[in-house]
Parts: sequence; C-alpha cells; structure tokens
Amino acid sequence: MRYLEICSVALIVLIGCQLPAASAANGRGELTIEAVDKDTGKPLAVRMILRDVRGKAIRPPTKTPFWHDHFTFDGTITLDLAPGSYTFEMEHGPEYKTRYGNFEIERGAEDTKVVDLHRVVNMRKEKWYAGDLHLARDPAEVELLMRAEELDIVADVTWWNNKSLWDKRPLPTDPLLRSSDGRFAQILGGRDERAGASLLLLNLTKPFALGAAGQEFPSPFAIVGQAREQAAAHIAARSATLWDLPALVAAGQLDSLVVASESLQRDEIQAPAAWEKPKDGALYPGTTGAGRWSQEAYFHLLNCGLRIAPAAASGSGLTTNPAGYNRVYVYCEEFSPEAWWDGLKQGRVVITNGPLLRPLVNEQPPGHVFQAEKGQTVELSIALNLATREKIEYLEVIQNGKVVHETRLDEWAKAGGRLPTVKFDRSGWLMIRAVTNAAKTYRFAMTAPYYVEIGYERTVSKKSAQFMLDWLTERARRITLTDPEQRQAVMQFHRQARDFWQQKVAEANAE
Repeated sequence: MRYLEICSVALIVLIGCQLPAASAANGRGELTIEAVDKDTGKPLAVRMILRDVRGKAIRPPTKTPFWHDHFTFDGTITLDLAPGSYTFEMEHGPEYKTRYGNFEIERGAEDTKVVDLHRVVNMRKEKWYAGDLHLARDPAEVELLMRAEELDIVADVTWWNNKSLWDKRPLPTDPLLRSSDGRFAQILGGRDERAGASLLLLNLTKPFALGAAGQEFPSPFAIVGQAREQAAAHIAARSATLWDLPALVAAGQLDSLVVASESLQRDEIQAPAAWEKPKDGALYPGTTGAGRWSQEAYFHLLNCGLRIAPAAASGSGLTTNPAGYNRVYVYCEEFSPEAWWDGLKQGRVVITNGPLLRPLVNEQPPGHVFQAEKGQTVELSIALNLATREKIEYLEVIQNGKVVHETRLDEWAKAGGRLPTVKFDRSGWLMIRAVTNAAKTYRFAMTAPYYVEIGYERTVSKKSAQFMLDWLTERARRITLTDPEQRQAVMQFHRQARDFWQQKVAEANAE
C-alpha cells in the first residue's frame, strides 16, 4: 500500500458567536479543534504544528506538551489566538495520513471544528510494534506522546553525565510506565558521553554515577560494566559511527546499534558530535551523505561476519525531532516489553523515519538465519508491504553491502508486492531499503539483515576487517591521557580490540 500527503482541510472561523468576557475584552478569537479517527469517530491524541501568517510556530497558551515547533494534545484543544491567518499540520504517527489546513481568526470569533485523520496502515495488526530508543522528555508527558505518535515502547533518558532528573525527585518504584492502551515507557534510561563514545543505557532499574561528559577516563567499558550489573540492561550505541565502535564491537559490548540516529532530523542533518568519526565528504557528499556513511559503517561490521541489530532513536528533547521521528519496529508474535526488547536484540526489526516496510523473506521476518550444507545454494524470495508519504524511486535489495536489485514501485506493484529472488552460494546477508526524495534530510526505511550461513561458516571480508582495524588505529592515536594508570586502564581495551581485528584480517575468507 502506498499513500501520499495529499489530504488537507480548511477551517474558517466565523464571526458573531459570543466569546467569554476575557477573550472578548482582549480582542482575540477562539477555536476548539477536535481530532478524531476518520473511520471510528473516536478521539485521537495528535501532534500539531500551528503557524501564523509569517510562518512562525505558535505555542498555544495551554498546559500541553510543546517542543521546538510542535505541541501534543489529547483529542481536543481550545486555541485562544490573535486575529489573523494560520496554517496547521496535524499527525498521529506515520500510520495515518498527515492533515494540512488553514483557518482565519477574526476578532470576537468562536467556533469548533472536527479534523478527521485517516489510518492507512495498522502495524500492530501485522505484529510490528514501534519503539524509540531515546527520548529526553519530561516523564509526565511520555504517556501522551506515545499515544499521539503510535509508539508502543520508548526509552526516556532521565539521567546522564553529572545530571539526573531524580536528584530532586524520588525514584519511581516501578521504572516501567504503563498506559491504559498497552504502551510502555522505560523512564530510567541513561545516556553517557565519553571522548570516543556515547551509549544509551536502557532497561535499567536504577541510575548510577557517570561523572563528567567528554572524558577519556573512565572508559566506556567501565560504564558498560556497571550497567551490566543490572540483569536486563540493554546497551545501545547512540550512533553507528562512534570513534570507539570497533573496540566496543570487538568486546561484544553492544546489544544494538542506532543506525537511524538523532542526527537525522525532519528538515536537516545535524553535524557530527565530538564522539563520532566524521564522514569523508568526497565519498559521502550532499544531504544523503550522513545517512549513507552511518549505514556503510554498519555494513562493514556485517561483512566481518558479525551480527548486531540496527536500531533507531529520535533524541526528542535534545534535537528538534518529535518523539518517534526515527523509530524501530520490532516483529513480535505476542507483544510484551520483554518480547520487544528480545526481538530488538535478535534483529527482528525495521528502522525508519519515513516509509513503512513490512518484509517477509521465505515467510520469515528480519534477523532470521537461513542455513544450508556446504555446496548447497540458498534462494531467498522477498515479499514486501510498503506505505510511504513521500516519493520513492526505487526499492533496493542489498546483498553483502552492495545493491543487487533496484525495483521501481510500479514494477513492484505489478509483481504483486514481490522483489526479485536473491541467490547465495556462500554465507552472507541481505536487507531491503527504501530512500525517499526528501530534499533537506535523509529519509529512509531499512530492514535488519537476513543471514545466510552455508557450511556453518561465516564469510569475513578482508577489506571490511581492515577498514575496522584502521578505524581502531586512528582512534587510539587520538587518546592523549598522560596519567600512566588511567592510560593503561583505557588502552587495554584497545589492545584487545587490535588483536581481535588483526585476527579477523588474518582469517578473512573473502575480499
């Protein structure tokens, strides 16, 4: 299924209705908006951007969650506004069409208008459950944000380097916030920033001291060690281009890797942080460069025979993004928080900040390992459901890091939602990707890998292993610690990682 943002609604506020005395006295007008599901008529929590005639985002004079240029309300809101022309944009997550509209407020006007939103996909019904690994919002707002954005699981980061929301509040007795409609927020998420890494410390039951941000000592390995003392801890790399990525991966310290990171924003690409290895502008130019560089780094890891799940995080509250802008859908036969986190770690996921992909390869979700005896060939048949708001030129099938098929949407539709078959005569991996034509940012969707293992041996690319070894060497040269004990404590992990990657290069069985 494909859908476009083509639906708009015009609201005209009429004159002549009697306003409350306070509103009439200040020469303003009043409009009540009710957001409902088009099919059921039931109220919807929504996110709205409201702009005046100059294009300036309006913050409503009500106690509703507001961030950057948008606010969220639960079905109904009354706007007390100065006379003039306004435009709006309203959303209820990516599974509904966006509604656009305009209205005129005249002095003394009062009106109520209903805006209906149309669902085009129901990901839950197809067993896909949405999550965002990094919010930085007030926990009191999170339940409403989840409902407005159709998010099933979120991690709200409430403590970080030398700071914590809980310094002046009692810790919650239960770190898992539950909504009445079956959504869950983990509200004790942590965020640590070192000189060469930033990690999301998730699924924890209590925070711990992290010290100052941006330091080389203690190393991120010490931080991970503390987090792992809590049994359910999930450690996610905040970006796929951390300087310390090769060392963290070599030590097996990551549960997931945020490939759709907070640097991907609605209308721009954020500059890399100090703890990220910057892209080569010649190899990855233009608006799409940052997104492609993050993916290329991830592909190198996969080409080394490693298996780690991709994830997504909006950074809402730190970046301009709304909650769930970058999101990860996890396939769950039976949904629960435990099943979701396990499915994420196992790679049964699709990451997106735009198109909605629902793939099945040989009737299996992403993360599946197809095994065969040595000498056999594995054929993978790809079925795909798709919804997109923006134009997509091609659907791409990626095999071992290279695009092997580009299929136009009309060709995909004529084939009944199927993509060309892919064959493997040796171990490797496959994924599906869709990139939109967004001009100012990188908007895409990508499945986690499907793995093929033939002869019970993984394929290791010498080129990719050397790429990671060179990355590690470059990172080690940036460490400037002079205290001998501190330097030894940090460098021991880099030496172990050097041995790991050197062994990968030596044992490589593919170019």
